[in-house]
Amino acid sequence: MTVRVRYAPSPTGIPHVGNIRTALFNWLLARHHGGVFILRIEDTDRARYDPRAVDAIMESLRWLGLDWDEGPDVGGPYAPYVQSERLPLYQEAAERLLRSGHAYRCYCSPERLEMVRAEQMRQKIPPKYDRHCRLLSEEEARERGEPGAKPVIRFKTPLSGITRFEDAIRGEVEFDNETLDDFVILKSDGYPTYHLAHLVDDHEMRITHVLRGDEWISSAPRHVLMYEAFGWDPPVFAHLPVILGPDKAKLSKRHGATSVLEYRDQGYLPEALFNFLGLLGWSLDDRTVIISREQFIRHFDLSRVVKNPAIFDRDKLDWMNGVYIRELPEERLVDLLTEWLESHLPARVPRPIDREVVRRAAPLVRERIKRLDESVAMMDFFFWDEIHYSREELLGKAYAADPEGAARALTLALESLEQVTDWRHEAIEAPMRALAERLGVKTGALFGLVRVAVTGKSVSPPLFESMAIVGKERCLRRLHAALDLLGRPD
Repeated sequence: MTVRVRYAPSPTGIPHVGNIRTALFNWLLARHHGGVFILRIEDTDRARYDPRAVDAIMESLRWLGLDWDEGPDVGGPYAPYVQSERLPLYQEAAERLLRSGHAYRCYCSPERLEMVRAEQMRQKIPPKYDRHCRLLSEEEARERGEPGAKPVIRFKTPLSGITRFEDAIRGEVEFDNETLDDFVILKSDGYPTYHLAHLVDDHEMRITHVLRGDEWISSAPRHVLMYEAFGWDPPVFAHLPVILGPDKAKLSKRHGATSVLEYRDQGYLPEALFNFLGLLGWSLDDRTVIISREQFIRHFDLSRVVKNPAIFDRDKLDWMNGVYIRELPEERLVDLLTEWLESHLPARVPRPIDREVVRRAAPLVRERIKRLDESVAMMDFFFWDEIHYSREELLGKAYAADPEGAARALTLALESLEQVTDWRHEAIEAPMRALAERLGVKTGALFGLVRVAVTGKSVSPPLFESMAIVGKERCLRRLHAALDLLGRPD
């Protein structure tokens, strides 16, 4: 059997990381078994349809490297792969259930349904359709409905018994049919609900495994009953564990439930986010955390997916992204940093960004950033001379009570550095260490003073390597500016 799986998002918004985790697990299952990964757009919720969402879905998948074998843009043997282009299939399927006695037309108005719901809530019983039209002939139901009303079609759920199915992750699951309602499968506008549309498409597209979020497990008995009504074999169901924040609350934006593209725009690497999402509910063993794409594909299996909720830990993602940044080949790191600086440095900084400067600075920041967005604040002083800091920031704790001592130290530093002819970091560092010893101050105090003067920051890449890249003339000019701020000593 060829494994065929699908990622079938509803384009009602930009997909967040929870949605994409589902896509990733489907993709991994297909790639592990040499199967087929399908992208299908489930756009039957026309009221919430967002035309921008389809492009965002595809862009998110491409950025993470989740390529699809069949889909709206690449076609395939079961096209079209957009549900709004497949309406006749669903309408015929609904008619088939009507003919077999597994469905019925419901003419109940929204007002009546709301009254029934309100009464059920008043009685503190779970709200669900009261099967009013199921108990009537279609002619009686039509007569009691509003004149000219277009009916919906509801599935005729068994009134008693148990519906069981085997979940690849949770084992045997069962539901009492008395708890289920007669749910709508075709709306009055001719559009199907999710329950009908996805099931018809999964059958038509020969889907073998349905991997979806845990929130759909309560709907699974409905789908099992529909498969039985159609006389079709159901796929393997696998309901993925819910994702929670570190506080064990439902994942929300404050935890990081934002879109994949926002993570891209915040400076995360696709391979890091791939690795992180791949461990939300799955593990290789109890030790390994950094796992390559090839390792994921080789080892991914549903037996390793856990039932318990997965924890979305943003700090762990930051750490993991830092690991991947440190492992980047030099040229790719230079490419990424150059691209990031081009996009995010202020417009007044001349373009194009000097790639050679980036190349020399990259080793200095590689170990110090966890996300690419941190590179701007760490590297901006290499590219412009508008260094801004206050007098208090320049003095720092070491010289806060001794501004005259700071001015004297900067003056002597300038005199020493002016004598340096070979502007390499070793040649810069030696006289600065000698000066600290001569002044009887800690190197950290003197170096901190020079650091703020040259970089505008109290924390920066290694000072002397940075000064070597900035260049002698610019460094001396910045030290003069710092002296002007403090007031030159008498």
